[in-house]
Amino acid sequence: MSRRVAILGSTGSIGTQALDVIARHSERFEVVGLAAGRNLDLLAQQVERFGPRVVADARDGARGLHAVACESGADIVLAATDGAVAFDAVFAAVDAGIDVAVANKELIVAAGELLVEHAARSGARLLPVDSEHSAIFQCLQGAPRERIAAVIVTASGGPFWERTREQMEHATVDDALAHPTWRMGVKNTIDSATLMNKGLEVIEASKWFGVPGERVQVVVHRTSVAHGFVVFTDGNVVGQLAAPDMRLPIGYALAYPDRLDDGRPAGDPIEALGGKRGAALTALAFERPDPVRFPCLRLAYEALAAGGTAPAVLSAANEVAVAAFVSGEIPFGEIPVCIETVLDRVGKRNVSLEAVRDADRLARIAAQAFTSGRTARTSRST
Repeated sequence: MSRRVAILGSTGSIGTQALDVIARHSERFEVVGLAAGRNLDLLAQQVERFGPRVVADARDGARGLHAVACESGADIVLAATDGAVAFDAVFAAVDAGIDVAVANKELIVAAGELLVEHAARSGARLLPVDSEHSAIFQCLQGAPRERIAAVIVTASGGPFWERTREQMEHATVDDALAHPTWRMGVKNTIDSATLMNKGLEVIEASKWFGVPGERVQVVVHRTSVAHGFVVFTDGNVVGQLAAPDMRLPIGYALAYPDRLDDGRPAGDPIEALGGKRGAALTALAFERPDPVRFPCLRLAYEALAAGGTAPAVLSAANEVAVAAFVSGEIPFGEIPVCIETVLDRVGKRNVSLEAVRDADRLARIAAQAFTSGRTARTSRST
């Protein structure tokens, strides 16, 4: 039987790539639900092509997301929205025992421990879609969790890895969107430029795999071929390598515990390991991240250590700061300043869905006050 799939965020980068995977494996999957934001033209094309039972867009609000996740008959829901908009729908699907493939960083960062608890009660499976967490998840298949010494996530370094902090201060939006290897949406690409994406992934890894923050490590790997490693207590290290193509972890999550068959021959081993076609050799190089030039990574570790709702505050403040940078309200260099200011102003609480929602709301208010104040200060100075 084909697996019935509902997608929350079908017109975004992850949603469209998921539909590419599904279209190539139409014998394996059936699209039963699609929820999108405001790209109604693309949604209409998707509906015409895949014929889902339940469709929703931004005008339908939370009720539409819930209907797609829980009333479409889905076997698995792909959570691929940004921010907190789909939190309730995802929790409802998990509580109903529906498997969820998670591509929403904010969901795991803000409420990952709660989601894991809900899944344990209902029997729903939670499957990571981020390439790094998919890599670690694959490395852990059949391995005892108590033997994890550390997990390592890799970072591309983004477009600014070789720039000084001073050069980054006033980088343009176009500069920040010039990612060297990955195809992602605007918000995730800006997060890669600040390394906040890696900070959020550190928090996610801690919550996905039950590993404390000090045992979640980051290395910069510019070619984005190696995605994650697990260091075991006996000294062995297991890693996962693949081309930098999000359709691979998406397909793995949708087909789990099986793997898809794309009919790919084994091919040239050098090319498979990230080398250029016909090259005589390749190399895997790793560097330490620089927390001075990329303070967002430090802020993420601090929020994880603080615990409670601090990661939710971090995530919400970052979302507002990135939007403000994209719209020209603040320069690139003030993204981490905004986030740190909000972390200092919004107190943490123990995690509950209500507390997470409240922390998200208060963090957004504080971040918007920061960005508005920055605009007002700039106007006065000119």
